[in-house]
Amino acid sequence: MRSSRAWTRSSGSNVHDLHSHIWDSWADETGSIGKAYGYQLGKKSIYKEGEFDQVDRVLYDLKHNPTSRRILTNLYNFDDLHEMHLYPCAYSMTFNVSGDTLNGILNQRSNDMLTANGWNVVQYAVLLIMFAQVSGLKAGELVHVIADAHLYDRHIPIVKEVIANEPKPAPKLVVDPDIRNFYDFTVDSFRLENYEYTPLAAKIPVAI
Repeated sequence: MRSSRAWTRSSGSNVHDLHSHIWDSWADETGSIGKAYGYQLGKKSIYKEGEFDQVDRVLYDLKHNPTSRRILTNLYNFDDLHEMHLYPCAYSMTFNVSGDTLNGILNQRSNDMLTANGWNVVQYAVLLIMFAQVSGLKAGELVHVIADAHLYDRHIPIVKEVIANEPKPAPKLVVDPDIRNFYDFTVDSFRLENYEYTPLAAKIPVAI
């Protein structure tokens, strides 16, 4: 597996290397989704303290200036939208340290509630945990703001099936406590305990 850093460095990263089919509908023949998401996080900017990409800037501020009200990322770069295969849906994350606790606010312009909401919440909650752990903080609250939360008509029968299923107990996420460098995290650093689910009768179609 590539390190976390590799995915924040260029638009040429092959999304198929993630072994996830989430981006298949927007990836070109090289597996690139253009100047979106990872590309934007990896673009470097000049600050008075030096040159940082967005991820490293967050890490720097959490360590050196945790009371700052300017700890955030923004993926909605208007200059690059024409080179993105999909405009960012989740486009900004704001971090706030209260005492020894790291909280976050995720802003999302649009959310396909059946297809995407579950993994959007999980991925940003895990990201909050990762940032907190390497910064010597506790993971606190994740607030998720969605401007347009929607269900597509083709998804309604599947949503009814999900609602009718018997609820399962929540699993427990276990994160390797020895990781102190953000870029040392790998897939093997995470484990879900007691994960239970009910298989769906049909595959969820992605709306594009």
